Amino acid sequence: MRLLAFETATEACSVAVWADGQVLERFEIAPRRHAELALPWAEALLAEAGLVRAQLDAIAVSRGPGAFTGVRLGIGVAQGIALALDRPVVAVSTLAALAASASGPAQAAAGHDIRVLAAIDARMGEVYLGRFALRAGEVAGLGPESVLRPDAVEPLEGVGWLAVGTGFAAAGGVLQARFAGALAGVDAQAMPHAGAVARLAAAAFARGEAVAPERIEPAYLRDNVALTLAEQRRRAP
Repeated sequence: MRLLAFETATEACSVAVWADGQVLERFEIAPRRHAELALPWAEALLAEAGLVRAQLDAIAVSRGPGAFTGVRLGIGVAQGIALALDRPVVAVSTLAALAASASGPAQAAAGHDIRVLAAIDARMGEVYLGRFALRAGEVAGLGPESVLRPDAVEPLEGVGWLAVGTGFAAAGGVLQARFAGALAGVDAQAMPHAGAVARLAAAAFARGEAVAPERIEPAYLRDNVALTLAEQRRRAP
């Protein structure tokens, strides 16, 4: 199984190649440089892996939620390559890829699920949020993903959650403070990586979840990209 993966939904840009279980990745915090970096990195990684595009089985991409421009770019690049090669695409939740970065050796060793709250700063006083369970390398969603104000997030069930993502530094750390008693660890600097997208996509491909490029839909979670002046006044503290 060989696939090429893109993650451009946040200010970080990353590209990865999955080749029979081995992952090669490039990652950089590079606001507004995604279009400049993505394709050259893809070619460099394929060369490093000793592959050409025709040997790929599928293209993987982070579908959002995230920055509108970044999500559109990643999906557009993935669709373009897939169409040119006549290959399917596997779209992976950006929040699921972020959750995959969490680690909890004690829980995993005991055979328990690692529960993860993944949050990305959505700007405009909101966060993109998803709850997940990690076990044996799999990431399972625990309910729908959403975009909302940190103080509107429903309480967590139980304790021992791992928190990952820039949403925990947003709005002065409101989300982290609200759930401090339920969190076993917080990484507010964590970003989704194409390597995680590739691993999740490889598993999804094996389950038969790859689709034709034209069927990929972005997960924006909201339609507006900027608040009106009236909305800004209503949200002002």
